Amino acid sequence: MKLAVLADIHANLAALEATLRDIDAWQPDAVVVAGDVVNRGPQPAECLALVLEQQDAHGWRTVLGNHEEYVIQQAGPNPPGKDALADIYRPTRWTLEQLGGDIAPLLAMPFQQSIAGPDGSEVRVVHASTRGTRDGIFPMTDDDTLREQIGHPAPAALCVGHTHWPLVRRVDNTLVVNVGSVGLPFDGDSRASYGRLTWTAGDWQAEVIRLNYDRQLTEEAYLTTGFLEQAGPLARLHLEELRSARSELFSWVATYEDDILHRRITVEEAVDRWLATN
Repeated sequence: MKLAVLADIHANLAALEATLRDIDAWQPDAVVVAGDVVNRGPQPAECLALVLEQQDAHGWRTVLGNHEEYVIQQAGPNPPGKDALADIYRPTRWTLEQLGGDIAPLLAMPFQQSIAGPDGSEVRVVHASTRGTRDGIFPMTDDDTLREQIGHPAPAALCVGHTHWPLVRRVDNTLVVNVGSVGLPFDGDSRASYGRLTWTAGDWQAEVIRLNYDRQLTEEAYLTTGFLEQAGPLARLHLEELRSARSELFSWVATYEDDILHRRITVEEAVDRWLATN
């Protein structure tokens, strides 16, 4: 039995298409998309349409990511992001606009998918951990914390994304696989990343696959889709993340959020400073 798990596409169509070609060649028995199909990138509608097409044609499964949640919140009666924080939420509002305001496919994504192995044991797939869509598993996460993130009862394998840092690790009797990010890796390796699980000799084995793709196509999409111009200054941070394969947004927020909230600096000025000094 073979399972493919991919996550954190982040509206990067070229990376998703390259990953789809590799998955098709490998011919797994099941494919799960572990959240963050949309947002933080230039082609959310195209990526979501491709995932839904695979869902209808080949039985792909999905789970909810925190970025789907952000888009859903923007469609609600009291969306976050007003006054000084408005520009921080502009990329998510832009994403919602690209989806034509239709959040039904996002609302249909469950928190968790479970797949039965040949022996009946569970492969559990969530976006970040069983504790929530933003509770990430990192290479440095200690075993005690990881046991809580795995959940109870512990499955034979737990597959996640969210942190954009791939790993394969065993804790007790559970194989933990962070499949990394298709569209926006943060481990310094700009290649697309996804996970393969294979049932071998009565147990699950896993590997993380890295794929080259035409990243220039994605950079061009930042311009041709209007994302770079219309989604506000944070789009420039997302482009830098794509180029460097490093997280920029988290540290940027920690550095400038208080100054932005108290109107000592605008979001655009904070992005300018960050890009000039980092």
